[in-house]
Amino acid sequence: MEVLMARFDLSDEEWAVISDLLPKQWRGPKRKDDRKILNGIFYILRTGAPWRDLPERYGPRTTVYNRYIRWGERGIWRGIFESLAQECEDSLIFIDASIVKAHRAAAGSKKGTGRRYWPLTRRSHK
Repeated sequence: MEVLMARFDLSDEEWAVISDLLPKQWRGPKRKDDRKILNGIFYILRTGAPWRDLPERYGPRTTVYNRYIRWGERGIWRGIFESLAQECEDSLIFIDASIVKAHRAAAGSKKGTGRRYWPLTRRSHK
């Protein structure tokens, strides 16, 4: 049975680069496939979906979530980013370059004076 790659899944070439940067299993039961887990993490980060909506093809959502958190606590993500950044030209390095067009009136409205009148608490501290 052929499994189709989802839009955000790692290609074989990308996986070859990143797989050596992931921690190896030390002990315990055989852990879930790192590539599926990583694809699940990328799915959540790219789509903004809640963890409970993670498609089943990535494995149990608790496993994907826990791996994401543990790798963050152990500095795995930082190591991955630093290793990949060393291989790139400086002009190609950026994390997020989102540009959001604001509505023309978004920042131009008149602001208040910053004072608020609270009749019940105004003199209660004297």
